[in-house]
Amino acid sequence: MKEIENRADINLLVITFYNEVRKDALLGPIFNHHLKDAQWPPHLEKLTDFWVTALLGDVCFKGNPTKAHLKVDKHLKHTMSQEHFGQWLQIWFQTIDSLYVGDVAQRAKDASRRMATGQYLNVWKSREV
Repeated sequence: MKEIENRADINLLVITFYNEVRKDALLGPIFNHHLKDAQWPPHLEKLTDFWVTALLGDVCFKGNPTKAHLKVDKHLKHTMSQEHFGQWLQIWFQTIDSLYVGDVAQRAKDASRRMATGQYLNVWKSREV
């Protein structure tokens, strides 16, 4: 086991994680509906940019995660739930633990917990409008 040190480490984490997400009974159908096979490679690069920015401080991410989550929630007829975010976190934590140890790995877990909570709250609040 090693520590997360660079973009290549984060890219391996992201690819490994989303390979598991795509097979998951709850999350797989959602992700596979929104991203066709040809769309995955650029999406994985964008997500790698996101985590490189969040964990290493090398600002390279451009995007709006909240907008993406609201679009998915609309497609799901506003049924995105805490269960979805909880399953995402469980797979994320398992993937991190299967590949990495150390402070950056722990920061990836802590940041993901905060982000999942924030994204769920954004989805929930958007339904009030």
